[in-house]
This record gives sequence, structure tokens and C-alpha cells, in this order.
Amino acid sequence: MTVSEVLIQGPDPEIDPEPRTGEVAGRSPMRIAMDRLLSDKVAMICAGIVLLFVLIAIFAPLLCKLFGVELRAGDPVTDTDSFNYPVIGPPNYGFTWEAPLGLEPNSGNDLLAEWFYGARTSLLVATIATVVSTVVGVVLGLIAGYSRGWGDRVITFMIDLFLTLPFLLVAIAISPMLVERWRENPTMLDNASLIALIVILSIFGWMGLARLIRGEVISLREREFIEAAHVLGMPTHRILFKELLPNLVAPIVVSFSLSLPATIAAEATLAYLGVGVTGRPSWGQTILRAQSWFDEYPLYLYAPIVGIVVLVFALNLLGDAIRDAFDPKSFR
Repeated sequence: MTVSEVLIQGPDPEIDPEPRTGEVAGRSPMRIAMDRLLSDKVAMICAGIVLLFVLIAIFAPLLCKLFGVELRAGDPVTDTDSFNYPVIGPPNYGFTWEAPLGLEPNSGNDLLAEWFYGARTSLLVATIATVVSTVVGVVLGLIAGYSRGWGDRVITFMIDLFLTLPFLLVAIAISPMLVERWRENPTMLDNASLIALIVILSIFGWMGLARLIRGEVISLREREFIEAAHVLGMPTHRILFKELLPNLVAPIVVSFSLSLPATIAAEATLAYLGVGVTGRPSWGQTILRAQSWFDEYPLYLYAPIVGIVVLVFALNLLGDAIRDAFDPKSFR
């Protein structure tokens, strides 16, 4: 059978008894990236670890009831002795299921409950700050990259200005000023310290993404589909958020996945330096209090450090896997 006969009569049943009638389905770049990510075993393990920490943060009160641990004001008769050491568990007593990580010196708080609620505080602060800084960076990057005049110059100047500011010094200086007005109201002070920490982390987290988005928009604004949008009379906000933004999903996702662990580490660092939340458990605050007890009670310090290291390490590996999955030139 010749080629022309095959084209006219169709495939020969003897040669191809089950002719393929379906069309070959194409895959979008997002689908390709997700398939590559799902096939990465290390990324899936890290995603499982991150999900475990998220569930711990969400269900911290339920887990405390399940393990029979709680945060308490501390009773010197039942929780700590006359030297402020715990009366059960380490460092003077053996392991007990009543307090798997022991009790906190001075207060008698259960360290497992502190760990659960500390995970909640750290993830809450880091997630909110990362989301806010991502939104600010994307919006300012879109505006700077799309505008060709004074708007681009002003935003670029702001990016360069914030990049020159020393993060730790500014954070230590700004935080007391933000919470000073609520000093006489303990309830408002606790919320003010949380908000101040989120504001500080958000202020110093948007510049890198804004610069990245600006560069991507500059390379996209001269493309044919943007010119066609101009010809059709599409308004500027629609071009920014309907035409340009969908083409920037990959760098935004990668930036978010890499910024989240950095923010968690920054929150713990600021809490250790005394710039952090008050009135609620935090891994950084636990590390700050535990350093003076390290010689007698190392587990007091190790528990929050292990939590931070495992979570940040898993998030970093997951962020690297996401970056490789969205990079068309990567062969990993």
C-alpha cells in the first residue's frame, strides 16, 4: 500500500489493528513543572515534613490535650523547687511521659506545650510577613517594570534605599517605637509586639522580589501580546494583572518558597535579640531564655533549635526543588 492510498483509505487494519484516533494532548508549563516536582522524592519528603509542622501549628491546643501538657503560670510547690528547677523530668530527674521534654525552670511551663505553640507563632509570623512582602514586591515590581518614567525611577530608588539599610539595627530601633504606645496595656502590648514584628519582617522582605519582577516585566512589555493589548485599548491595570502577572507565576512561587525559611530564621534571630513577640510562646523566645540554663539543662535549648533547623532545612530543600522544577533549563 502506497502513502497516497494510506492517506485516502486510512490505516491498514492488518498493520495497525487499533488505529490511534485521539489527539496528542499538550501540557502547559505549569503542568510540566508540577510533574517534575511530584517526581522528586526529596521534595515530596520535605513537603511532608513542612505539612507536619503546619498541622502541629494549627492543632497545637488539641495536641497539648492529647499529650496531657499545658502552659501554666507555674506553682512553686508542684512545678519547681526552691531553686526554680523542675520537680519532675530533667535535669534532676529521669524521663517522664507527664512532661516528655521536661518543665521550664522558673515558670514550670511544659516545654512540649511551649514547642507546639512556638511552632504556631513562628509559622504565623513568617507566613503573614512573607505573603505581605510578596504582594508588595510583586505590585511595585509590576509598576516599576511597566512604567518608563518617573515611576520606575522612584520605585528603583526605594528598592536601593531599603537594600542599604542594616536590617538588624533598624529592627532593634523600630520595634520599641512601634510598641511603646501600648506599654501600659498588657493585652494590647502582646498584639502590638506581634504586629510590629510582622511589619518589620515585611518591610525588609520585598526588595529582592520587586527587583526580580521589574526585570522580568521589562523583558515582557515589548512582546507582541502586550502590543496587541495596547492596540485593543486595554486599560493599564488589566495589562498588569491579566496579561503580565500570569507570566510571572514561576518566579513568584520560587521567591515565596525561598523567602519563607529565611523569614522563620529571621524571626527566631530577632526574638533572641529581644525584638519579638511577648505574651505568647515562640521558638526564639525559648532560645533566649534557655541560653542561661544550657550547662544544667541542655534539652531546654535543643528542643526549639532542632525545630527551627528541621523546618528551615526542609523548606530550603523544597524551595530548591520548586526552583529546579520551574526552570526549563534544569535537568535535575
